[in-house]
Amino acid sequence: MAIMVVLIMVGLGMFWMLPGERIKQAQQMIAKGKYDYAIILGAKVNGEVPSLSLRYRLESAVEYATQYPHVQLVLSGGQGKDEGISEAEAMYRYLQEHGIAKERLIIEDQSTSTNENLQFSQNIIPEVEGVTIISSDYHLARARFLARQIGWESDVVAAKTPESVRAKVGLRERLALLKTWLFRR
Repeated sequence: MAIMVVLIMVGLGMFWMLPGERIKQAQQMIAKGKYDYAIILGAKVNGEVPSLSLRYRLESAVEYATQYPHVQLVLSGGQGKDEGISEAEAMYRYLQEHGIAKERLIIEDQSTSTNENLQFSQNIIPEVEGVTIISSDYHLARARFLARQIGWESDVVAAKTPESVRAKVGLRERLALLKTWLFRR
């Protein structure tokens, strides 16, 4: 019985530590303008207003786009049942209001998951060896893994995670990362 308890504890420790380490490592792959395209991964829209998570991603995107004016931004996110507009449309409006030229913005408004964000974005941009991924800090390991699955190298711009959801997304993302490793999507 004691051995079983120890094995369970070790298993739980590995479950927590391995994905957590990958999440930290992904955040270190900091973008420096190498790629011509940056994909902003969508997040919840409240009516027609970006949620705090999406707003943090957009703030990071504005900073990055300002620093690297040659980069085109792919705004990737569909419309959920409880959203007044698509995530991509909310991003488009926000970025326009914050001085990013519409000629730099590419809308992908059909995706409903991280995997679709990347696959659908790949379908609307020229063939490239890699992209920059702009998303919440906790989300980047899974996004980079999925990018590799479709043949892309990637670097990242990490947006902060709202404190109000940090604990919830920490657990959820570890589970999602494990699922992604197992099923490759």
